[in-house]
Amino acid sequence: MRILLRVRPGASRTAVGGRYDGPSGPALVVAVAARAVEGQATKAVLTAVAAEFGVRRSAVTLVRGATSRDKLVEVEGDEMKLRERLERLWA
Repeated sequence: MRILLRVRPGASRTAVGGRYDGPSGPALVVAVAARAVEGQATKAVLTAVAAEFGVRRSAVTLVRGATSRDKLVEVEGDEMKLRERLERLWA
């Protein structure tokens, strides 16, 4: 399942949840403590998304947006469970 993300690097703590209605459609907000330097924030985002969706880190792949706050990721797993989890996180 592909999920749009809106990243907030440099946050006080890592958190996944909330909805951002951007130009590409609704995105899941991911705040990470890592700074946006040398891909540190992107790595932290992928790890946080994997933990929140209960999948291995290797099951989360960055599709686009390596240097952008807006990212598209692919999460492998049971699509029904992933979609239910996404709906809860958007709330």
